Amino acid sequence: MNRTIWRNRSVIKTPTTRPDLQRLLPLPWNLWPAEARLLLPLIAFWSLAGLLMLGSASWWVASREMGDGAFYVKRQLIWLVASWALLWVAISTNIRSWLKLAGPCLLIGLVMVGLTLVIGNTVNGSSRWLVVGSLQVQPSELIKPFVILQSANLFAQWKRITFDQKFFWLTIFASLLLLILKQPNLSTASLIGILIWLIALSAGVRLLTLASTAFTGSLLGTASILINDYQRMRVVSFLNPWQDPQGNGYQLIQSLMAIGSGGLWGQGYGLSTQKLQYLPIQSTDFIYAVFAEEFGFIGSFMLLLFLLLIAFIGLRVALTCTNNQLKLVAIGCSTILVGQSIMNLAVASGVMPTTGLPLPMVSYGGNSLLSSLLLGGLLIRCALESSGTINGSKLHPKQK
Repeated sequence: MNRTIWRNRSVIKTPTTRPDLQRLLPLPWNLWPAEARLLLPLIAFWSLAGLLMLGSASWWVASREMGDGAFYVKRQLIWLVASWALLWVAISTNIRSWLKLAGPCLLIGLVMVGLTLVIGNTVNGSSRWLVVGSLQVQPSELIKPFVILQSANLFAQWKRITFDQKFFWLTIFASLLLLILKQPNLSTASLIGILIWLIALSAGVRLLTLASTAFTGSLLGTASILINDYQRMRVVSFLNPWQDPQGNGYQLIQSLMAIGSGGLWGQGYGLSTQKLQYLPIQSTDFIYAVFAEEFGFIGSFMLLLFLLLIAFIGLRVALTCTNNQLKLVAIGCSTILVGQSIMNLAVASGVMPTTGLPLPMVSYGGNSLLSSLLLGGLLIRCALESSGTINGSKLHPKQK
């Protein structure tokens, strides 16, 4: 039996959802707007393709170091299941509930970031992780969705809230950025700073205020580079990696060689040679170089088109939102998913200095996977609520 849905003065005829699937969905699949219907399979494809890419990038190293070629893939698969459960919670939960949680979660995250400076696990000179039993927690990664949500809370009501409220939350944001810089983690601090700035810009905050904030942020970033030797050397090696090919320029040179070796069509899945003993951190920061070597220019071009499609759908979701908070959440989620991906690709191809930003849903790491899929779930939820068919107390007549 077909169900007829009147929406926007047009008739849409779609089959009813199977009862067993309906129990898992926040509303019938045939009521989902086109943006949500596209986002869910695209994010599923992104995460599963990322798992396959991680398998290729990590197999040789895992075999030598762990005695099991599938070691990293197995661990990532566990995190993937947990992350998809979190995505489904995000899809099934009203955005208003997430917005209420944003403030307390952001404050907890701020404390956890501060604890990394006191009792954190130091790796390569940076204290970014807290060890909880057998798990390593990276608060600066997990806090990203709540930065988006609280930024939407703040800037959507910017002209209506008191100065004390503005000052309090801006101080929290500034403290978070300073603590992340102290770890030191310039790349994540820059990404979060740009994210907050873009959300404020989208909310209509005065350009003079935004310009002064951008100037202050640039000064902080420059000061961090001048203070920290390893950050300064990364910038120097980015400008001319062949000046020190066996030292600071080694990562970028090997990455460029991997990308160049891919040619037009690539060497084929699993056939990268740079990942064997030349390209460092090939499972995280430089996993795109392995992808480019195996799938070539065509594969890289298709990846960029895929990211462009995600960005386009995210923009469509934001434009259809009538609620300012929903609009800002959609913009923030799209910015992180697509912007961080572009930054990772830019680093591997020598367009930007080397940073520690993972490729969302592809690079190895449970914290990044949890954060990315939560962002994907929030974006889908924004698409559902923007259509007007699901919004807490305002349901489509067919749902009542």
